Amino acid sequence: MATINDVVLIYFEDKPLIFARIEDISPDVKKGWYLVKLLFLQVPLQVVTWILREAYINGDEFTMNGKRMRIEKVECPEDQSIEDVADGSSKTININKGSKVISFSDLKKK
Repeated sequence: MATINDVVLIYFEDKPLIFARIEDISPDVKKGWYLVKLLFLQVPLQVVTWILREAYINGDEFTMNGKRMRIEKVECPEDQSIEDVADGSSKTININKGSKVISFSDLKKK
């Protein structure tokens, strides 16, 4: 189940629409329903509150104004291979083929 501080991807009519972070989940006055406060990760940031059942928070499809919607929790993908290479004062981490992390503090020294 997606919960507070989780990043979710919101689908509109089976197409990914926007990423959001769940800010709060609190019970609604109607039994079995929840107020879900979402921070849409866009520019400018926007906060919305949707009234959803637990099943919808868990990824079941629902409708808004007759349009199909779905919320899917985003999981960070596992790194395929991490290789630490130390050469003097700088450190390079190869995450995927052809990519590397460069230390900004080393760049400032130059």
